[in-house]
Amino acid sequence: MEEEMFKEVGKSVVGAALGNLFGKPCFKIEGKAFVCYYEKCMVFKLFGDIHQQALSLIDSKLFDPSKKGRPMKEWVQVSYQHHQRWLDFTKEAERYVRSMTN
Repeated sequence: MEEEMFKEVGKSVVGAALGNLFGKPCFKIEGKAFVCYYEKCMVFKLFGDIHQQALSLIDSKLFDPSKKGRPMKEWVQVSYQHHQRWLDFTKEAERYVRSMTN
């Protein structure tokens, strides 16, 4: 269920392509990942206030795919319990990554 929703949300972004990030399914824009799926959570590349909003949700945390205490500072892992916010965070992650590709 969670992974299907991840795919549905990712496919809603015009121009996004399914790919891999550290062996995890992700969506990319112009070769740059902006969301991925990990441990039944969606992970978003965010910054600023929206990054803080995502991180403040219960069970949200910085993404640490290596599990070695080296989280990726821009990436926030948001659990399925907040799936109603996944689309909003996806749009913000898309906006952020597109701003870096222009």
